[in-house]
Amino acid sequence: MPEIKTTNVLTRDELKEAVANCRKQNKTIVATNGCFDILHVGHLHLLNQAKALGDILIVGINSDQSVSKLKGPDRPVVNENERAQIVANLKAVDFVSIFDEDTAVELLRPLKPDIYVKGGDYNLKNLPEAEPVMSCGGKVKFVELAPRKSSTSLIDKIKSLS
Repeated sequence: MPEIKTTNVLTRDELKEAVANCRKQNKTIVATNGCFDILHVGHLHLLNQAKALGDILIVGINSDQSVSKLKGPDRPVVNENERAQIVANLKAVDFVSIFDEDTAVELLRPLKPDIYVKGGDYNLKNLPEAEPVMSCGGKVKFVELAPRKSSTSLIDKIKSLS
């Protein structure tokens, strides 16, 4: 089966250039990030709500190394390039970039998104990405999560079946 490729999985430099071009067109830039390991309806819910807030949706994806550090040595289940391709092919998503750090702070800082979106299980106190967004005049929005939907719960259910 041929590999699915997209042109919207970008390096940081390519992403900065794409955002600059979008800004010239007065587009509202929305950003979010996450591991997106084993894509599920909760992810789709978050991404669709984020896209509804602006014109361009950028998704930062934690690298394999970053996911392992955050979630444990058995994660991710799906490698970073495949996760990026899957997310990049979703209708709501305009651009994807992979980052190695524990947080998306360094990815977001030069992009200066107008709006940064996270799920309602976060708040300003536990969200390091809020500072670089708000310091350049951007807004942080929290969206309601789809109930009981997470990659971890799916993985646990699969493990219980074996």
